[in-house]
Amino acid sequence: MPERGEGATQGSARSDASHPARHTARETWLTDARALRAYAHPTRMRLVGLLRAQGPRTATQAADLINESVASCSYHLRMLAKYGLVETAAGGRGREKPWRATARLTQWPTHSPEPAVAEAAEAVELAAVERYSELLSAAIETRHTLSRDWQEAGGISDVLLYLTAGELSAIQQQIDALLRPFEARETRPDSRPPGARLVQVIRAGFPVPQVTASGPAQEASRATDVATTRNGAVQATPAADSGGPRLGNSAGTKPTEANPVATGTAAVSDIPDPEGT
Repeated sequence: MPERGEGATQGSARSDASHPARHTARETWLTDARALRAYAHPTRMRLVGLLRAQGPRTATQAADLINESVASCSYHLRMLAKYGLVETAAGGRGREKPWRATARLTQWPTHSPEPAVAEAAEAVELAAVERYSELLSAAIETRHTLSRDWQEAGGISDVLLYLTAGELSAIQQQIDALLRPFEARETRPDSRPPGARLVQVIRAGFPVPQVTASGPAQEASRATDVATTRNGAVQATPAADSGGPRLGNSAGTKPTEANPVATGTAAVSDIPDPEGT
């Protein structure tokens, strides 16, 4: 299930356990269980999203924006650097040195023959879904603060279709192609038309789980009951102006490198943190 947001995540069916991560200027591929487990942490995902959306920040600045301690942000930034998701930028020393994201997107395998990789990737993906739910809720709750044209431009929708696996893959690729031309505006502010603002597009496509006890007809009927089709299969909403893959640590054990996911927390994606809470 691919996901993407500005500086966000994209799942992809690819795995190479011989490397913790692979990098291009646009994408970071997390390809083994160690890297995936390290990444499946709410604070780390929020930090990556923050750096992608707002540019280089020090641990002190990041802590203020995501409501974490400076010590926590400093630790998690070092762990992110270990797996190639962030790196130090020029200037500053210690906790006052700036950090920057190494790529615009993070990708991970949506299928792997290796159980450890598959399990870790699923944890990251479930975390992304939880974060998306938070972002959508926040967008709905603050929609009344937007101008009418922005309120009408955004929306949430879904549609049920009978597709083959190949057709679903083709649709995902077509959406990618549709969005790709707008990516250049991130690094070229002069290319943004008047009135443009940061918008997050969240998408998902997946087979409806089969419920054999009730049969396909009732299964489809239940799915239709919760479908709220409006503008197609893509949800788009102006990104809030303060916050980021953002679920802070809740009560539980403290994270360590050996156990990067603290108990009592849910991991979230590096979905942009354009707002800076």
